[in-house]
Amino acid sequence: MNKTDSLPVYDSALQVSSSLEELRQLFYYRHLVFQIVRRDIVSRYKRSVLGIAWTMLNPLGTTLVLTIVFSGVFGAGSSYAAYVLSGLIAWTFFAQTTNACMVSMVWGSSLLKRIYVPRTVFAVSAIGTGLVNLTLSLVPLFLVMLVSGIVPSLTSLLLPIPVLFLAMFALGTGLFLSTAAVYYADVVEMYAILLTAWMYLSPVIYTEEMLPEQYVWIVRLNPMYYLINLFRAVVYEGRIPELNEFLVAGGIGLVALTIGWVIFAKKADEFAYRI
Repeated sequence: MNKTDSLPVYDSALQVSSSLEELRQLFYYRHLVFQIVRRDIVSRYKRSVLGIAWTMLNPLGTTLVLTIVFSGVFGAGSSYAAYVLSGLIAWTFFAQTTNACMVSMVWGSSLLKRIYVPRTVFAVSAIGTGLVNLTLSLVPLFLVMLVSGIVPSLTSLLLPIPVLFLAMFALGTGLFLSTAAVYYADVVEMYAILLTAWMYLSPVIYTEEMLPEQYVWIVRLNPMYYLINLFRAVVYEGRIPELNEFLVAGGIGLVALTIGWVIFAKKADEFAYRI
């Protein structure tokens, strides 16, 4: 046998795209994702007196403040607290997970320089931690609804669908922001300011009917408008959303995830040299 026959031959036609390779490696390291999520949950509450109860008390406290401040302004009724909390849970999940995606890249920078792990591990772990917190936050939401005279409907069983779309959008946005933050450190600080403005452009503390007609179109340009409304429809309103509501929210999540994943995977090999 010719000696050259045993040498590896590079064939560019056999090379898998960076996006698919990142997905394959993420599946291979899925147990690491679980361990990071577990570490985040345990380390966050292990020194707290109330422990994991803070996950439920935090949205309740914020809801109480928002209800006191804005219920008089908007002339809201007795169910206003439940309305606010249902939107706040979805918004908090998005805000915390996208911010955590950027922070986790900084936390994992030393690890990236020592051993190989899929870079998306940190972002996906942030989403996983956020999903745990979101699930726990549903407990006070249902309690507030009962106190407000709203009986949870069987449509709540559809909740995994809007949560999935919300997680897709958050992951895609988080991956895009993480990529930008690696190259431009100011992105982290700028995003904190943007989140404040973004929240008030989202239907968290007000309904669409409360807005002046000339400003409604601005709110409808906000992708979180559709995701929060879908989340709120199955939990707070107790109705089955129309097909177009599912399609719009799902399309927003899918487009954001695809763009964020492709950009992140394409630049991931450079992160260890720039962080």
